[in-house]
Amino acid sequence: MIDYLIVGAGIAGISFAETCLQNHKSILVFEDDSQNSSAIAAGIYNPVILKRFTGFNNSQNQIDIAKFFYEKIEHKLNVKLDFELPILRKFTSIEEQNNWFVASDKPNLNPFLSLDLVTDKFQFIDSPFDYGKVLQTGYIDTKIYLQYYKTFLAKHNWFVNDCFNYNLMHFHDDFVEYNGSKFRNVVFAEGFGIHNNPFFNYLPLDGTKGELLIIRASKLNLEVIMNSSIYFVPLGDALYKVGATYNWDDKSSAKTGAGKKELLEKIESVIDCEFEVIEHLAGIRPTVKDRKPLLGTHFNHKRIHVLNGLGTRGVLLGPEMAQLLFDCIENHIIIPWEINIERFNKYLIFK
Repeated sequence: MIDYLIVGAGIAGISFAETCLQNHKSILVFEDDSQNSSAIAAGIYNPVILKRFTGFNNSQNQIDIAKFFYEKIEHKLNVKLDFELPILRKFTSIEEQNNWFVASDKPNLNPFLSLDLVTDKFQFIDSPFDYGKVLQTGYIDTKIYLQYYKTFLAKHNWFVNDCFNYNLMHFHDDFVEYNGSKFRNVVFAEGFGIHNNPFFNYLPLDGTKGELLIIRASKLNLEVIMNSSIYFVPLGDALYKVGATYNWDDKSSAKTGAGKKELLEKIESVIDCEFEVIEHLAGIRPTVKDRKPLLGTHFNHKRIHVLNGLGTRGVLLGPEMAQLLFDCIENHIIIPWEINIERFNKYLIFK
């Protein structure tokens, strides 16, 4: 009997797998590589919504949990994943400067918004109104994170690279049987792939397509994450991950000419130096109508659960959401209503 079958090996699935292992639970992880949003994500952890200068009530707790979580994984895998870098928000007007200082007085934003404007002039970036500095920020190298963690799982025979067949599931009171093996619980962490899941496809996960570019700009020389109309994340060796677009209609993970054109125009509006495109990436973010995660247990099958809807904040939300779901399953701790899938029970009448 294996404790957990985990379907999906993106940020959500790996976060739950690691939470299980830290609590001495046995696992098997299924992944079919159909969803790539976690691997291509910028991986930025940022407690502030910079478009509107708003925040979240429990941001500090999320940051503390995530930092400790990734530090332990770095030691386990012997790899650097967490790159601590400040985010500089480029102001476009005096009004934005004033809004920044107003926001910095709010209790949930005060620890993260520096009161000292950054007046440094970066070559090839026009910034007449200076920058605001966001503290306790950085990025997780999600590509390396997932690659190394899957290798770790495979080394211990805890990983299956195959398409999950829902028809092979058989339910019993104390376990779920799948393809001849017994599991105490099954956790689905499939991202946008939830739409193919007959048990949880009633949940209103919309998905938002995002495209981004990796560029080489040898003259730019940025050592911070720059946020303007788009973000620039320095990767080293004059490489930058730049993005991202938001498309609520296109549900394919195909790269588009329109997306690339939009990104190139925005890059050229921010930097005034030569650059070349090294790679073009696209994926579907698992976003929900109310912008909250999806956690909980199936209304009928009490041995199957879901962890999804982390959206654009996956690296920050993943560790905390995984722990909340684990505590719910193992210790019967109630998941808060605003992230509990029970808030969408009204959709069940259409099943």
